[in-house]
Amino acid sequence: MTPDLVTALRPLLTAEASAEAYASGGDPRDLEQTVWLRLLERLATHGPPRAPEDWLRRAVRAESRRARRTARRERPYAEDPADTGTPTPEQRVLSTARHRALREAVVRLPGRCPRLLQALLSSKDLTYREIAGELGISQGSLGPERSRCLGCLRRLLTPEVAPREVRG
Repeated sequence: MTPDLVTALRPLLTAEASAEAYASGGDPRDLEQTVWLRLLERLATHGPPRAPEDWLRRAVRAESRRARRTARRERPYAEDPADTGTPTPEQRVLSTARHRALREAVVRLPGRCPRLLQALLSSKDLTYREIAGELGISQGSLGPERSRCLGCLRRLLTPEVAPREVRG
């Protein structure tokens, strides 16, 4: 695509996309991007249009109609069809494997970290005061100790767990 063609068509495309997108309830920037893509596809197959402004107006209207048709056909689900509320056998197996890997990693931790994290993971739902009494440490040092132990656990599990994807 030549820079002159882009420069010449950008204001017209912005105006046309704004008018059509708001009329159809869409986002004008999405419509602009789609029309730019259609122009690139056309340039690759048929070369530049003879009357670029007319082609652009027709392309904007065609893409807007397509978006309206798609929006009319799409219906949101009343509820998530895959969410049955009860875990599938596969989900239970994966959950059990994750819990096993976590418990095995906790046992490998240094110092009193295994006892601390086992107390935190306990089904008894112990308070900080109860955990501190059980471990024989002050309640004030429990937070920093927990933080240090979780850092160690994170480093132990890093090779076993896929890294999170960056969002944004």
